[in-house]
Amino acid sequence: MKIELLSPAGTYESLKAAINAGADAVYLGGTRFGARAYAGNLSDEELLKAIDYVHIHGKRLYLTLNTLLKNKEIDNGLYDYLRPLYEQGLDAVIVQDLGIVSFVKSYFPNLPIHASTQMSVMGVYGVKVLEDLGISRVVTARELSLAEIGKIKENSSIEIEDFVHGALCYGYSGMCLLSSMLGGRSGNRG
Repeated sequence: MKIELLSPAGTYESLKAAINAGADAVYLGGTRFGARAYAGNLSDEELLKAIDYVHIHGKRLYLTLNTLLKNKEIDNGLYDYLRPLYEQGLDAVIVQDLGIVSFVKSYFPNLPIHASTQMSVMGVYGVKVLEDLGISRVVTARELSLAEIGKIKENSSIEIEDFVHGALCYGYSGMCLLSSMLGGRSGNRG
């Protein structure tokens, strides 16, 4: 079993620092469709540059599309947002919305899809559904024990990813409850 050290990278500087410190891959969001879309993320141009940077160093970059999207968001921008990144060699997308899984499979069939922790995958049956959909990796719910994660791995061939630090906020599997109450927008939009 190969272990991948995956690091968050909210800025271009933190991406470079993670790669130079030995991370095998980074995950980050762009300006749209991610749970941290209101944070200081990479612009579309910086994302293209970042893909080249990690590939020059033999590493990988995963893009977060980990919010629930409305039809108008999918119809008015998702394809145009993903196409240049896909063509640049984006290594995978991390998604929450099953509709986005279908969309990516239809328009970008060779792009690996990782199921975000926001999907709250808690056991073998959920993982098997995602396997059948062609998901290549599952980020398990942060609340699972090591034994529960082990049981999933024993009964599945899908890649398993888990946050080693668990949840760092008031939420469930990354689904922020406080910001949804205070900010009046989807709990996964920061």
